[in-house]
Amino acid sequence: MAEKASGERGLWAGAVPQDASLLKEALTCHVAQQGLQDSLFSSESDNSLYFTYSGHCNTLEVQDLNYQVDMASQVPWFEKLAQFKVPWTSHKDSCKLGIQNLSFRVRSGQMLAIIGSSGCGRASVLDVITGRGHGGKIKSGQIWINGQPSTPQLVRKCVAHVRQHDQLLPNLTVRETLAFVAQLRLPRTFSQAQRDKRPRSDIFRLFDLVLLMTSGTTVYAGAAQHMVHYFTAAGHPCPRYSNPADFYGEPARPVARCTRLLPHQMLPEPMDLTSIDRRSREQEVATREKAQSLAALFQEKVRDFDDFLWRAEARQPGVGVCGARQALLTDTGHVPTSPELPGPVQQFTMLIRRQISNDFRDLPTLLIHGAQACLMSLIIGFLYYGHGATKLPVMDKAALLFMIGGLIPFNVILDVIAKCHLERAMLYYELEDGLYTAGPYFFAKILGELPEHCAYIVIYAMPIYWLANLRPGPEPLLLHSLLVWLVVFCCRVMALVTAALLPTFHMSSFFGNALYNSFYLTGGFMISLDSLWTVPAWISKVSFLRWCFEGLMHIQFKGLTYHMAVGNLTIPIPGDVILSSMDLNSYPLYAIYLILVSITGGFMALYYVSLRFIKQKPRQDW
Repeated sequence: MAEKASGERGLWAGAVPQDASLLKEALTCHVAQQGLQDSLFSSESDNSLYFTYSGHCNTLEVQDLNYQVDMASQVPWFEKLAQFKVPWTSHKDSCKLGIQNLSFRVRSGQMLAIIGSSGCGRASVLDVITGRGHGGKIKSGQIWINGQPSTPQLVRKCVAHVRQHDQLLPNLTVRETLAFVAQLRLPRTFSQAQRDKRPRSDIFRLFDLVLLMTSGTTVYAGAAQHMVHYFTAAGHPCPRYSNPADFYGEPARPVARCTRLLPHQMLPEPMDLTSIDRRSREQEVATREKAQSLAALFQEKVRDFDDFLWRAEARQPGVGVCGARQALLTDTGHVPTSPELPGPVQQFTMLIRRQISNDFRDLPTLLIHGAQACLMSLIIGFLYYGHGATKLPVMDKAALLFMIGGLIPFNVILDVIAKCHLERAMLYYELEDGLYTAGPYFFAKILGELPEHCAYIVIYAMPIYWLANLRPGPEPLLLHSLLVWLVVFCCRVMALVTAALLPTFHMSSFFGNALYNSFYLTGGFMISLDSLWTVPAWISKVSFLRWCFEGLMHIQFKGLTYHMAVGNLTIPIPGDVILSSMDLNSYPLYAIYLILVSITGGFMALYYVSLRFIKQKPRQDW
């Protein structure tokens, strides 16, 4: 899933969770190599992590890295407001060193596991390397990728980040999800069969290297198979039948459970070597001093190694998989070239296919939306049914037209906002990983919902039109349906904007409903437009409900004569007079369509700007 192009095999790093059995986070640094195709990887029969690689040698190097974390910046601004705090202030006492004097080097063909107890700095290491150190600052040190100082452009080109929490679409299979990433990561020259054969490579069987951390400092960095030997020589052998990752890096979880059940004197001693015991001040000081002494011992032992990795015996750095492959490149004269990755058009095509597949497989939701539109249409239609050739009173028909344009968009807002926030985490991660840019996603999101939107409008608009005996003829029906289509589409885009602008579902739904209600109240029916004072009058000019209502009134009243009964008298009233009396005759019908298109275009532009410049962080990352 993290592989980017043909010939790419790079540097993997992961953080092991507390049970030391699953990979928590992984990092892949890779440089693209074109023309290698299916023979790139082959797994050996002993299930260890060996690969045949004929691409360019990749190197990730971290030198004397010191990274400071601002804990106050990790609190979302809206939570600060809820606690009556100024959201943009930061306190100096909330800063702490998350990483201290970290150095290591990883080459192609090596997998590095980062282990340690909670708060040791595992996530910070991966965040800094991948350029995702939000709320932190590099105090000193260097990060090099293939001999070049790390930059956001180089990271985006060479690094992929597999996160602890995968965010997937609910109605796609695992295979389809991996295939989607393969289509965006692998070059255009790859056939579908080659993509299917590849996100199969068994790469998580064995870790080559281990980075053991505690409180941001390195206690061990070297070969995984030599870790027990290193600590045994230092006077800390691993007990028999114990997992070295648990003993040296992770606290035993039963200890955490016992803290609530046993008195302080009865608590067992922690089983791990490097974690900080915070059950008492004395134990915290003692365990911290022990961890610091182990870190100092390691720094002394690797002082003369250029790759900062401890080895049981001296070896020539660079000899091995990477060196052999580099020699092969030299002998064959093969020069790595950059692959041609999918462009914006291909990204849009894959995104819209994924969205349509995901949406149309959610059959219960589609049926509920269709039933909702049909039920509301029938309820409103039967309310005005039974007049036959007798025309409705003017105000009754005006109320019907306002309900047609004003009721159904309200149901759309919450549905669109909820769906966007469910996808928000996935969108944030995929944009940050460079799978695609904001432009292709914008067009896929706007156009991908059109089939469902069109079916929704047909189910809603047609029954009302016939049951309420509105103006007959194909032309009024088409104009009426197009106007309803435009207003509901405009409402959908407005909901997309509010979902992209604000970080939580509750804030987006509140703002979206408030905006919709302001458009509803200034729509021209609740109060006459000429009776509005300055502020609501300006709001009414951008209210898509006002323009929908005015357009529907034009279609039903323009050019017709209505007869109003006053006592025994019947007074003919031209439709234009009715429109003018309600201040709904200031623009021709075609101009109303253009105004609605313009308002929709403004919302679409605002939605694109929101995607482009506002990080679509999920709720847990604010």
